[in-house]
Amino acid sequence: MAHLTKPERYDIEDSNIALLGSELEKNVREHGGDKEAAWATAGRSTGVQIWRIEKFHVVDWPKDRFGRFYSGDSYIVLHTYKLKPDSENLSFDLHFWLGEQTSQDEAGTAAYKTVELDDHLNGKPIQYREVQGSESGRFLSYFPKFTVLQGGVSTGFHHVSSPPPENVFRLYHIGAPSQLNAHSVHIREVVPAASSIFQGDVFVMDRGTEVTQFNTKQSSGKEKFAAAELCRTIVDGRKGHCKLSVYDEGGSGARTFLSAFGIDVVPTKTTNQSASDEPSVSLFRLSDASGTLEFSPVSPVARSSLSSNDAFVVDASSHPKTPSVYVWIGNNASLGEKRLCVQYAQRFLYDKRAKGSQVSPAVSVVRLREGGENELFWQILGA
Repeated sequence: MAHLTKPERYDIEDSNIALLGSELEKNVREHGGDKEAAWATAGRSTGVQIWRIEKFHVVDWPKDRFGRFYSGDSYIVLHTYKLKPDSENLSFDLHFWLGEQTSQDEAGTAAYKTVELDDHLNGKPIQYREVQGSESGRFLSYFPKFTVLQGGVSTGFHHVSSPPPENVFRLYHIGAPSQLNAHSVHIREVVPAASSIFQGDVFVMDRGTEVTQFNTKQSSGKEKFAAAELCRTIVDGRKGHCKLSVYDEGGSGARTFLSAFGIDVVPTKTTNQSASDEPSVSLFRLSDASGTLEFSPVSPVARSSLSSNDAFVVDASSHPKTPSVYVWIGNNASLGEKRLCVQYAQRFLYDKRAKGSQVSPAVSVVRLREGGENELFWQILGA
């Protein structure tokens, strides 16, 4: 009897983000055929379009689920807009989002198909590699409420039900991602442990027959409101088989919530981003002018240092407000430089981490072509 094998989980620290030259790339090509039907309406009008990767295929994500993602999946997100209201030309931001539990097949397909869609749009989009928990501000700005839940296409979804499922112990974190996206709220399903709880946000504990909302002292009104919406969705779905409680830190009942995680007080949030002496921005050139690909630092970090003949990596992963790594491709860059620049950027992040940096290899990677830069890129370069 044949046994099904579990898909291999994608390793975000793998430098070969698009799995170039691998068996996976061949499989994606074979499954995709010459034309991708999903791209027929892509980028035709302003707005956001989302597709999920399902077994090498690109499938439309329903609009009523926009802003809701699953950690076991990979998605492609296209934002079509006009730089000015009266502009005749459309501009594009093209993202592929990788859940922390997505498979290697899904991640590789998402990366490959993103390049395919970029080609379909004549190379105009700015491309973004997004990883769960390290999303760019640009990506998050599309969703007033951004929710990440456990599960995915290969594992099924966590649906609320009546009666409640047995032995449930889930924890949801509700918080604003950053000052740059203060208008939006995140809802993430996290590990139900003390390490997931900290000051400043709201948490929802689901125990099947009881749902508890816990508001820390420094949480905001919009976070409490989003948490209340989540609680109501869960409770209503269980049709009277579930009790709802709401506790405020320092108030009656707060100890009941905290004791479920073995703690008495709400910890202060810690960060992996140290106030190190790492430079906030550095510049590197990728060039094969010598006959072999060379990756070397460039100084000064300025617009004048860029050359149309090569590709460049701008390391802003330690930038205090917009941590990202930018890949800039000159109009006359060689095929090898164009094809491998993102791989070099990811390898750079991996090597940086291996040398002791606190920067995550999951930080957003942004790919731009000469002439298609956005304002933030030039700000990073001080232009």
